[in-house]
Amino acid sequence: MSRVATPNPGLKIGQYDIWPPVELAPMAGVTNRSFRQLCRELGGGAGGNVTACAGGLYVCEMTTTQALVARNPKTMAMIRFSPGEYPRSLQLYGIDPAVVSAAVRMVADEDLADHIDLNFGCPVPKVTRKGGGAALPYKRRLFEAILRAAVSEASRANIPVTIKMRIGIDEDHRTFVEAGRIAEQAGVSAIGLHARTAQQHYSGRADWDAIAELKGAVTSIPVLGNGDIFRASEALEMIEATGCDGVVVGRGCQGRPWLFAELAAMFDGRAVPEPPRLAGIVEIMIRHAELLCEEMGADRGMRDLRKHIAWYLKGFAAGSELRRALGMVSSLAELEDLTAQLDLSQPFPEAAEGPRGRQGGPQRRVHLPYGWLDDPDDLAVPEGAEIDGNGG
Repeated sequence: MSRVATPNPGLKIGQYDIWPPVELAPMAGVTNRSFRQLCRELGGGAGGNVTACAGGLYVCEMTTTQALVARNPKTMAMIRFSPGEYPRSLQLYGIDPAVVSAAVRMVADEDLADHIDLNFGCPVPKVTRKGGGAALPYKRRLFEAILRAAVSEASRANIPVTIKMRIGIDEDHRTFVEAGRIAEQAGVSAIGLHARTAQQHYSGRADWDAIAELKGAVTSIPVLGNGDIFRASEALEMIEATGCDGVVVGRGCQGRPWLFAELAAMFDGRAVPEPPRLAGIVEIMIRHAELLCEEMGADRGMRDLRKHIAWYLKGFAAGSELRRALGMVSSLAELEDLTAQLDLSQPFPEAAEGPRGRQGGPQRRVHLPYGWLDDPDDLAVPEGAEIDGNGG
C-alpha cells in the first residue's frame, strides 16, 4: 500500500502559495526550460497569473550575476521561460554585493523573473575556490551584505528572495544555523538546506537532523529540506522527521521526471501511482526530445538529451550496442527507431530505485581562496571572484 501524506498547510514563499510543497532544485546543465516544462507537465502544474502555484516550484539552472549584468548571450538564452511558466523562478550566483545588487535590479526593472533564489550551496571547486557557493556563508558579513542587497532591490518589484545552502564547508566549519538566522533577519522569504557539507559533495547520507535543527532555529520563514529524496515516500519521511515546510528535489528526478506526479498524488492524499513501464518512459523521453529541439534546435537539443537517456534507461535491459547507439542519437526519427527496438513491456526495475545522478566520494578538501578561513567577518570580495560566464 502506498503511503499518503497527512494534511499539510502548504508552502508560502512571498505572495506565492506553492502546492504541493515541492521545489525542483536548480541543476546546471539539467533544469533548462525543456526539463522544467516536462516536470511541470507530468506533475500537473498549470501556468497562469495566479498566486496558487499548482505542481510545485521549478527553478532555472544557476545563472551568474556578472554574466547577467554583462548580458552574456548564453546567459540571456538560459533565462528564457516557457509560456505560462509561473512563477518564473531564477537562481543567481554571485560573490560581490554590488554585482548581485545590479543583477537583481536588472531582473526587477526588466521583469525577467517572479522569484529569485540565491546559490550558496554549490560545492564544485571552480566555484568554491573563488569564495562562492557553499564557501560563502562562512564570511558572515559578506553573506549578509549580499542578502540585504538582493532583498532591497527585489522588494521594489515584490519579488521574493530565497536561498539554497549547505551545512557548511566541512564538519569543522558548519555555518547553517548562523547563516539561517542572518538570512531570516535580512528579509529572505525561505531557506533550502542541502543537508551535506561542501566536502561531502554528493556522497554519503544527508544529515536530516541538520534540517530539523535549522527549522528550530528559524521560526518566521519556511525551511525546505534537500538531500536523499529519490521516492515520493522519502519526501514525506523528511517532513515527518524534520518538521520542514517543504522539500527540494534534485538528483532524484534525473531520468524520473514523473516523480513530481508521485509527489503531487502523495501530498493530495491520493494513492501514489506506480512508475511507468518502459513504454511509458519512452513516450516521456520522446516528449523531452521534442521540447529540447524546440528550445535549442535539433542538433543541440538531441545532444543535450543524450545524458538523460542513460538516466531514463537505468536498470532496464537494453544491450550494450543499443545503449551505445542511443548515447549518440542525433535526431528525433533516429530516437524513435532505436527505442522501438527495446522491450517496451519491461516494468520499472528495482535496480532503478534509489540514488541516481552525481555521487562519487567526498572531496579530500574544499578548494577555497587563500586565507579564506582566517576571518569570518572579512567583507573583502576575493580578487577575480566574479566571472562573465556561467559555470558549475
